[in-house]
Parts: sequence; C-alpha cells; structure tokens
Amino acid sequence: MSFRTTSTPILTLLFIISILFIGCEKETKKIRFAVIKYQQETCTFCPGGDAGIKDWTTNGPYLKGEKLVNYNNGEPNSNYIAGFVHETKVYKDVEVIGINSPDFVFGGSSRSWNTRESFEYFMEIILDDLKSKLPVDGVYLALHGAMAVREIPRPEAEIAKRVRELVGPNVPIAASFDLHGNEDKEFLDWADAAFVTKRFPHYDAFLQGERSANFLYRTVNGLYKPTSSSRKPPVVTGTVLQWTGKSPVMDIMERARRWEARNKDAFVSVFYGFPWSDVPDIGATVHVTTNNNQKLADSIADDMADYIWRVRKDFVDQDFPLPKEAVSKTKKAISKNETPVVLGDYSDRPGDATWILKELIDQKVDNILYAALRDERALEALKNKGAKPGDSFDRHVGGFTGEQAGESIKIKGEVLFFGPKWGYENIAAIGFGNNNVLIITPTYKQIIVPEALEFGPIDPKNYDVFVVKSRVHFRRGFDETGYAKTIFVVDAPGDWFGTIRLDALDYKYGPINQLYPFDKGTVEY
Repeated sequence: MSFRTTSTPILTLLFIISILFIGCEKETKKIRFAVIKYQQETCTFCPGGDAGIKDWTTNGPYLKGEKLVNYNNGEPNSNYIAGFVHETKVYKDVEVIGINSPDFVFGGSSRSWNTRESFEYFMEIILDDLKSKLPVDGVYLALHGAMAVREIPRPEAEIAKRVRELVGPNVPIAASFDLHGNEDKEFLDWADAAFVTKRFPHYDAFLQGERSANFLYRTVNGLYKPTSSSRKPPVVTGTVLQWTGKSPVMDIMERARRWEARNKDAFVSVFYGFPWSDVPDIGATVHVTTNNNQKLADSIADDMADYIWRVRKDFVDQDFPLPKEAVSKTKKAISKNETPVVLGDYSDRPGDATWILKELIDQKVDNILYAALRDERALEALKNKGAKPGDSFDRHVGGFTGEQAGESIKIKGEVLFFGPKWGYENIAAIGFGNNNVLIITPTYKQIIVPEALEFGPIDPKNYDVFVVKSRVHFRRGFDETGYAKTIFVVDAPGDWFGTIRLDALDYKYGPINQLYPFDKGTVEY
C-alpha cells in the first residue's frame, strides 16, 4: 500500500514528461518545404531591348521569402503559390519556407530577352537564401516555362539543375507551369514532377499549386516514387489558337484528365508552347509522372503525343478577320443590338498597335472603350503638364514600335482620369468623339474582366464596343461569363510577330522548319 501511494506521483510526473518529450520531438520533425518563384513569359521578338536587373527591380530588389508565401495578386484562384500554401495547411507537420525570389519584370510578356547578368543575379539571391535555410525536405518551384535568357537555352531546367545541385539527389523537387511553357525532357532530368495548367484562361493555377504540395508531401513520406516520361510532338501554334474552350484544344486536355482519372497517381501535363520565344524547345510537350510505374508513364506519354499529332490540322486551321472586316461586322452587330461587342487585338504584343482604333474612327463607330493602348511618351507628357480631369488632350498616340504597330493616331479630346492604376505610376483615360474612351498605359496591358474598367468616371455598362489587347485571357470576364454578346478576335495586316504566321519570323534557335505546320510536310511523327 505504501508503494502505491509513493509511486503514483512519480508515475504521473514521468507520464507528463514523456508527453512533453513526444510533443517536442514532433515539433523538431517538421517537414520543411522551400518555395521559390521565377516567372516570365519572354517575347524575344518584341522591341525595346533586353530586360536587365533594373527592369526586374522596379518594385524593389526582390520579393522577400516571407512575403512570397503570403502573396495575393488580387486573384487568389490564379495564384500557384497560394494554392501550394493552402494545401500545406492540411498537413499539420509541414512548414513552408519562403525563399527570396525575383518579382515581376516591368512590361511583363511584352519584354524581350532577359540578360544573362539578370539571371545570374537572381539565381545568386535565390540560392544564397535557400542555402541559409537548409536543410529542407522538398522544394517547390513556381515557374512559367517560357522564359528566355541570353546564353541559357533552357532557363527553367537550369533553375532546377542549380537547386538540385544545392539540395542533393534525395530532396524531391516539384514545379508548376503555365501551359504556354517551352519545355522538353531536360527539366525532368533535374526535377521530379511538373504540374501544368490545363485551362486557358488559367482557372486552375491554384489547383496546380495544390497538386504540387500534395505530391511533395506524399513523396517525402515514402508514399510516392516518381517515374517520369516526356514526349515532344513536332507541333507549334500561336497562343491565340490555344484557347481550351474550343476543340481540339479542349479535347487534348480532356484526354489528359481522363488518363489521370483512370490511373491512380498519374499526372499528365501538356505544354502547348510559346512561339514568341526563340528557343530550342518551342512547341508542344507532354510530361507524365507516375508512382513507380515507368511502363505506364511511357504508355500515357506516347498516347498523348500521338493524339496531338493526329489532331494537328484542326489545331492550327483557324482564320481571323482583319481590322476593316472586323469593324464592319461590329457595326452590323450594333445595328442588331448584339452588344456589347468585344474586339480582341490578338497579335499586338508590344501594345501600341493602332489598326483597330483607326478603323473604328474611320468607320465612325461610337460608344467605344479602348482598353488599352501603350504609350509611355503620352503619359510622360501628361505628367510633366500636371494633367488633371477636364484638361484638353490633343496629340498623336501609339504606332511607334515599328511597322507592325501601324501609324500613330491623332486623338483630340479631354482627360477623364490621370493617376495610378493597375500597379502603374500613371495611366490615362481620354474621352473623345461620341462617348469614346481611350485608356493609355505605359506598357502592354491585358484587360481580363470588365470590372477592371470601373474607375474614375468610367462605367463599362455605358459602352457598346470594347477593344482589348488580348488573345484568350479576356474570355474569362467577357465571354465565359456571358457578358459580351458578340466577340471578334482580330488579325493584323501583315506577317509580323504576334500573328499565327510564325514562319515569317527570323528564328535563330527555334526549329520552326521542323514543326508542323511550317515543316512543308517533311516531318513525320
């Protein structure tokens, strides 16, 4: 009896200590995932010169790691990293480690080559920070896939290679990509899996971030052993042809989803490519990752590549009206009350082309909201004058980056808005003619949803015609919501970069003559 009374407090104390010890042990065994971002869609044919360190640091020297993993660009469902972080919160034993990373380049996808200097500069920032935070159990790369860097043929593969050399062979690396990426098998020589958006517009970026996190967690815990396969069907297309709301583009992605649904642990990714980057791996690519099943990975990759090749003719066989015809059709739609009408100026990557604006003026169309025309010179002049709403506006705009932009257009009207917007120091809204508004931005700007145009005195409901510098992304807010009754994707009068006539471009690295439909029938697959 005396033994029981004296031992009970001791046993209780030992029990409490053991619980505390177990809790501490669990705390020290957190699974650590590093998150890195390095994204750009590079238009090597665009004018303006190479993008250097200064162009990448307009928002600051870099994006700090703690901010990176709490980043919200206003569209959380289009954010890869937000999806990754969201998924990791399901696992109570995961710690997310943000790594200092480059922010966005000024000018976005209208910028030309990245300099080798800028790439090395940011890779040093990334790797130094990652090294200081080792050890990590997994690495997540939020990439794009269409970056082009001087003297580095495959930048995303180079990023994965350098990360691999730092973390060693046993730390899994996963990455998310835009379906416009230019990739080949080399990326998966260094990383373990690629998760590519299956929709354009990219509704599923958040999902691909989530899938990346789930993959890393299962791999770290021994539940997934990645085996991968890659194929590169020789097909290249302009991005305007890659809308996943139309066959056969939607059918290719649906085939990938069916393979995933029928085979547990299979991840099937398709890149359609980004032809405006003059790089060796332009065009379509298929990546497949399976759980310790190389035969299945090879079989799926073969099937997907074969299918893309079989539907290649329907993929590329599309035509678009030129500005004069498109505006004529717009007038007919207005007369039938089939408004609003949206004109997608698909080929204008620099953002200053005036072909559609000229036709609208010449054919006397009213109630236009043109969003937006790039003209940093006009904005600088307005800034120097201290412009404010009500001021007169009388100057030529646009048409300054080369022949493909058309001629500058004389606009006479008044300033409706001048000030900061969309992350720019200043934009301007100029009223002219009969209820027409021209929005001027300092770089190429895609308007994706009409709500983005609700600022100052502007209300999108007051206009019959919208002009957007977009190929497909505008369909998110103007088409697939039912907002616009009439849509015309408009071509440009010439064989320039940005159009679907890719063989007119002077490729130095991209094997355009070996890719359908520009192979002249010489390539078989």
